[in-house]
Amino acid sequence: MITMIIAIAVACGGFAALHFAVGVGVGWSIAFGVLLFVAFQVCFGIFLRKRMTAEMQGVQAILVDGQKRLQEKMQRWQIRPPGSIQAAQKEIADDTRTFVREALAKTECLRKFRLWVPMIDRQMATAQLQLNWMIKDFKRVDELLPKVLLADPTLVAMKMARQQMLDANIEDIRKTYEKGVRRLRYNQNVLLAACFSWILVKRGDVDGAFKVLTEALKNSDNATLKQNHEHLMNNRVAHFSNSGLGDQWYQLMLEEPRMRTQRQRSVYR
Repeated sequence: MITMIIAIAVACGGFAALHFAVGVGVGWSIAFGVLLFVAFQVCFGIFLRKRMTAEMQGVQAILVDGQKRLQEKMQRWQIRPPGSIQAAQKEIADDTRTFVREALAKTECLRKFRLWVPMIDRQMATAQLQLNWMIKDFKRVDELLPKVLLADPTLVAMKMARQQMLDANIEDIRKTYEKGVRRLRYNQNVLLAACFSWILVKRGDVDGAFKVLTEALKNSDNATLKQNHEHLMNNRVAHFSNSGLGDQWYQLMLEEPRMRTQRQRSVYR
């Protein structure tokens, strides 16, 4: 709004300077004023985008650096294993919480653009929700969800996952799903269909999950959806699994990744 007011003031100033001071005709003066209005809006918009992009790159840099340090630590553990798996998991969780909270603090830098960017509060909420989800701060997630723009399938899937965690009414979850998949392009519906069908299976509605996958496969050729569809069609519910989606699925935190343990074999000579 402030940007608009300033742009109008600049345009009016340009019109007045050209018409009253220089004596240029009304038509040309109005055209010059409109040109100044558009030019100011475009230039200031570019300036704002660059500043906001720089701030978000700072947030991303913190996350990348933190994840890099975690990877280096896990590589060292391959050479010299930690005392216990539980202690290692706790250390990873603590390290993750540290750099994610640092990134969350960095997102507050976007608040200074509130007067200039009308949707900045929603953009901040979107970024902060994903960061709080990473550290399982679901109390804060619940506070942010109503403010978030659910324009991305991952964010819609997070809302569905949270509804499942809170044991929400299945019709409410269905509304979230149907609204989320309504305008998605080919294969963009994979995570949402996988999530909703999993929820339906967990709640005992196998037929409902089968129908969801049948409809989803009209707009997708994803192998995991096809495999789960085939399992349900052949009454192999126990084989239903979204593990084929990898981190994309496990980031929703509805399931823990299955850890493969290697058995040590004794060697006899």
